[in-house]
Amino acid sequence: MEEKDVQRLLDMLYSMIDEAKGAAFSSDKCLISRDEALDLLDEIRAKLPLEIKKAQELVRAREEYVSTAKKEVEKMLRQAELDAKVIVSESETLQQARKKSSEIIRRAEERSKELYHVANTYTEDALRRTEEAIQMALSEVQESRVKFRAASAERMQAQQDELNASAENAKENREN
Repeated sequence: MEEKDVQRLLDMLYSMIDEAKGAAFSSDKCLISRDEALDLLDEIRAKLPLEIKKAQELVRAREEYVSTAKKEVEKMLRQAELDAKVIVSESETLQQARKKSSEIIRRAEERSKELYHVANTYTEDALRRTEEAIQMALSEVQESRVKFRAASAERMQAQQDELNASAENAKENREN
């Protein structure tokens, strides 16, 4: 569920930028609410630890599974050894029990490696997607800041030009 929340927030940020009003005299520049964009980025940043926590829980679950499996295998091995001593052909039965327990241990270790691989793959993918989303959002915010500064500078220059023109007119009127 947290992953969907992060995705929803990223979609909101994308929509905000996509639907933003275009800047004057520029087709590729737009104006967005800095506070809204920063709020969305803060929410995304707050939710990321939950994604990481889920991945850590997967790793812990795998470790618990391996530990339980090893304990069960050890218990089975001990029981098999006890049973083998009681049975008539002690050495043959013991060999079979050891072989069986070795096979169980081997399967448990294979399963453990598989779970470890799945957990690592999930974690790496979640972190990669999160990193890409944040980088994309950050890039869009940085681009918006540059566009905002350029538009602001243009407007300030236009106002300065108007003031200079007014001053020139006033000077000419005084001279006449």
